[in-house]
Amino acid sequence: MERVVIPTEDGVEIVGAWLPVTAPRGVALLLHMMPATKESFLPLQKQLADAQIASLAIDLRGHGESTKGREGVRLGYQDFADSGHQESARDVAAAAAWVLKQTGLHHDHLVFCGASIGANLALAYTAAHPDIPAVATLSPGLIYRGIAATPAVTSLLRSQNLLLIASEEDAYSADSIEKLAERCLAKAKVIRLQDAGHGTAMWEKESGLIQTIVDWFVVALFPSHPSP
Repeated sequence: MERVVIPTEDGVEIVGAWLPVTAPRGVALLLHMMPATKESFLPLQKQLADAQIASLAIDLRGHGESTKGREGVRLGYQDFADSGHQESARDVAAAAAWVLKQTGLHHDHLVFCGASIGANLALAYTAAHPDIPAVATLSPGLIYRGIAATPAVTSLLRSQNLLLIASEEDAYSADSIEKLAERCLAKAKVIRLQDAGHGTAMWEKESGLIQTIVDWFVVALFPSHPSP
């Protein structure tokens, strides 16, 4: 695992955990929930590497190691208004540009996995880039901190693949994935779990969930690959 620092267009230093692979078949960008950090995606990164998919997990601004703003101002998500969280879209854009340059791949070989607010950010970027084949969302919500999922989902194309995952007792997310699936024109798959928690905590109780996500990415990146 390699620690990388990526500057955003507004002067924030985003720190990421980069797991390269030789001759990558694809690359995944991983966006954590609040108040988690990039380390929450380590189990997924290891299994993505086994599938020959490189990955970058980042600390969104104000989280983990991504606390250095313009002119050295220290950032903390606890101090953010909703507008501060919405600026994390710049982190996603900078990280996506970095992984594409690093691998020489294009958006058609870039996939996303996001948790909670990270899921909504992943949806927004995917909707804005119709060549992206797939986005997996863990506990998305209709809106988190002003970052709305519905406009993004309704903008996805039929050629894109959307994985919606939530646990039944996480009522807001469970209700959200049903409503998002109803509004989606993309190829949507809904997975409802039981007593699994929220976001990346779900794979601590659902041991097969990570492999499900990896297999789903493989099929989305390579449609000729047999479905798991």
